Amino acid sequence: MGRRPIFLACFLGLDCEGAVAARGTGMREALIRLLEPEVTTRGLELVELEYHAHRGGAVLRLYIDRPGGETEANRVTVEDCETVSRAVSAALDVADPIKAEYTLEVSSPGFDRPLRTREHFVRHVGRRVHVESLLPRDGRRRWTGQLTAVGDAGVTLEVDETIVELSLNEIKTARLVPDDGTRRE
Repeated sequence: MGRRPIFLACFLGLDCEGAVAARGTGMREALIRLLEPEVTTRGLELVELEYHAHRGGAVLRLYIDRPGGETEANRVTVEDCETVSRAVSAALDVADPIKAEYTLEVSSPGFDRPLRTREHFVRHVGRRVHVESLLPRDGRRRWTGQLTAVGDAGVTLEVDETIVELSLNEIKTARLVPDDGTRRE
C-alpha cells in the first residue's frame, strides 16, 4: 500500500482548475464505481472525478455537490468536503486501488462545473457549455455554445448558429461556461 498524503481542498465559489481525465479510462471508471456510493450515502453527488498521475506522485480530485447545489442556499460546505474526504480515504485504504503516492482533494465544482452524466446536462439546458470530444469530427474536437437539448443518447448544442449533436459516449469533457463568458482550458 502506497503512502497517501491527504489534502482537503474545498474551493467554495471559485473556479476549479485542472483538466478532467479522459472518459472511459479504466482507472477513472473503477474509482467512480468505488467512491460514488461513499459520496451519495452522505446526501451528496459526485459531480466529477479526476486522476492525474505524474512524476513524484498523483492527484485524485473529487468534485462534489449537494443536489440542487446550483443555488446559493444549497451549496456544498467545507464540512461536506471534510466528511467526504474522511469517508473516501477509508474506502481507498481498504480497496487500495492506487499503488503510488497521491494527494486527495475534495472540492465544490465551482462556476465552470463539469458535466459528466446525462442528468448533469439536463439540469443545464439553456446554458453555455464547452464540450471536447474524444475524436475529431469534421476536423474539430472543441465546441462552445448553447446547450439546447438532451436526449437519451446525447446532447444538442447551438454553436455559431450551427446545430451540433454529440453522443454522450463521444464526449471527453464538458463544462459550464461561467456567466462572465470566461472559460478555463
